Amino acid sequence: MQNRWSNADAASYIARYGEKWGEDLALRVYLTRLIGAEDNLVLHGGGNNSVKSSFVNILGEKIETILVKASGYDMASIEPEGYTRLDLQYMRKLRALREMPDEEMANESRTHLFDARAAAPSIETPAHAFIPRKFIDHTHADAILALTNQPEGTKLVREALGPDVLILEYIIPGFKLAQAAAAAFEENPDARGMVWMRHGLLTWGRNARESYDATIDLVSKAEVFLKANARRRFVIRVSTPLESAQDRWARIAPVVRGLLARPTGDPDRPHCRAILQPLIDRTTLDFVDSDAGRELALQGPLTSDHIIRTKAHPLWFAAPPYDDVEKLRKQLKSAIQDYASAYEAYLKRHAARMPNGITPPDSLPRVILMPGLGAICWGGDVAAARIAKDITSHTLAVKAQVAAMGSYLGMEEADLFDMEYRTIQRAKLGCDGDLHLAHHVALVTGAAGAIGSGIVQELLLEGCHVAATDLPGETLDNFVRELESVHGDRVIGVPMDVTDEGSVAAGFSQVAQTWGGVDLVIVNAGLAHVASLSELRLEAFRKLEQVNVEGTLLVLAEAGRHFNLQETGGDIVLVSTKNVFAPGARFGAYSATKSAAHQLARIASLELAGFDVRVNMVSPDAVFSNDGRKSGLWAAVGPDRMAARGLDAAGLEEYYRSRNLLKARITAKHVARAVLFFATRQTPTTGTTLPVDGGLPDATPR
Repeated sequence: MQNRWSNADAASYIARYGEKWGEDLALRVYLTRLIGAEDNLVLHGGGNNSVKSSFVNILGEKIETILVKASGYDMASIEPEGYTRLDLQYMRKLRALREMPDEEMANESRTHLFDARAAAPSIETPAHAFIPRKFIDHTHADAILALTNQPEGTKLVREALGPDVLILEYIIPGFKLAQAAAAAFEENPDARGMVWMRHGLLTWGRNARESYDATIDLVSKAEVFLKANARRRFVIRVSTPLESAQDRWARIAPVVRGLLARPTGDPDRPHCRAILQPLIDRTTLDFVDSDAGRELALQGPLTSDHIIRTKAHPLWFAAPPYDDVEKLRKQLKSAIQDYASAYEAYLKRHAARMPNGITPPDSLPRVILMPGLGAICWGGDVAAARIAKDITSHTLAVKAQVAAMGSYLGMEEADLFDMEYRTIQRAKLGCDGDLHLAHHVALVTGAAGAIGSGIVQELLLEGCHVAATDLPGETLDNFVRELESVHGDRVIGVPMDVTDEGSVAAGFSQVAQTWGGVDLVIVNAGLAHVASLSELRLEAFRKLEQVNVEGTLLVLAEAGRHFNLQETGGDIVLVSTKNVFAPGARFGAYSATKSAAHQLARIASLELAGFDVRVNMVSPDAVFSNDGRKSGLWAAVGPDRMAARGLDAAGLEEYYRSRNLLKARITAKHVARAVLFFATRQTPTTGTTLPVDGGLPDATPR
């Protein structure tokens, strides 16, 4: 492992954070990010660390304190606010106690903070307080876990790391581990670090550089030892090409996602859906295609810190019939049911250990391993699914290293249960709050225009994962980049031409491969053209017909096929127009083709209702722009309308505002809220039209 310490970078952190937060915390943040950048050391909020420093309180008193990484914060991106400052002298006094339950430990930590608003400190806070070194770092290094998770792990750790490293057998993280670690340190205060078996590595130093150097040196020694002692290789039964695995995932993703949806008992929202992340790479394929893959996979996690993200064991789905999707659905459904039954039996075996106030969320696997494909990982959103994916990737790689040396030894089942349902651990998972669409995936056509962009933005604010589709080019690319800076992995750009059947199918497939499937389809792409019927050229009409009618048909048809494959229902919302009900002169091509699209959506509502797919329409009037994005429709229509009425652009907008009963300016946000009404299933409604026009009596649906 490469030592990446840079005195220049360390100085830059002091310059950036030192004046406000102090030099100690500035260096602590620098060191933490160095460690967090190495996914072979820590993953997604894992690990913890601290620095001891002084603090001057409101009375001017200088107090010795400890700054501990708050629970769940990601080392790779942590800021000074991610550290919680506690009274060090008081925390050290707690060592006199024989035991301390989690609730008491959390309370004592909370009541001895220097900022009542600070985040909850790490579960390992007592260990950091009891060991008298300024900087302390705790990691879950892959190479260390590969040594500790073997039958003779203690012996291997000693051989690999030498005599100046302390070793503790597995103790559940928390107060008991802190006491044992402190006692071991006091017996050998010259030690460089400490290995917690089946847990991780603890290092320390009188300064930041010393602690970091110890981490890198000890992990490097473990890596060298593993490589030198690797004597066996997996026997790969059938080496699956990556392209074959990816093609299989593209075909079955909606099926798998549908089977992992949890029933809610709510007739309007009968499914709580999952977001999937596939893990398809050479290492994973070789693991699942090997002779030892199944046995290794089912032997528990590398460290108890991972279990809340992946559960204790994955589901191993042997010999999937990839060439017969319906047969695969039936067999996988049975395998998931068997997994759930086994998990419920596990819960019953340890029911007496379940803390008060905790209810198991579900009995479904978080990870499915499939020979010939790889791994499928899921969570409530893409962030949770990606954490499960990254943990799975490292878990399989480390287990392969172990297999090359000897045999894998996982944790005891009772220890796994205690960590999986430990209150202080489950608090890291958070919740979705009031976000109505947190588990949903939407596909929006015409997403880069005025109305489409507004719909995309509102869906993202409701927690939805959104595929913004439009014709390829800078307009779509720039829009998606803007969204990614705020919403990260919950938005993707998908180039799509709605008039091309292959492009539409490929777009749906890309979304399914990214998140597992689609739940909500917004049919918004459209074109406008101004000409009287006597002037309207057939070529121009056919162009509108291709986009507005054929495009709508192709998207509706692909959505129907997708929802049928996924089997969890869905919603389709067509962005229609007031012109369906109140057409305008010189607007025949638009009015006629949008009317045809509207009728197709009404027919879809009849045909898809049996699959719990609701199809509704929103009918807006005169949306000119959204956040500077001009409407393509008004770019085509505006000059004609302005000339006819002798108005400039501002005057035209005012004209359309003043003509409705409410004198309202109609915005993309208004249209998006109408879409949300249907997408969130506020009423049992399908086949209806919701006007968004401020009140236009002649455009009222009838």
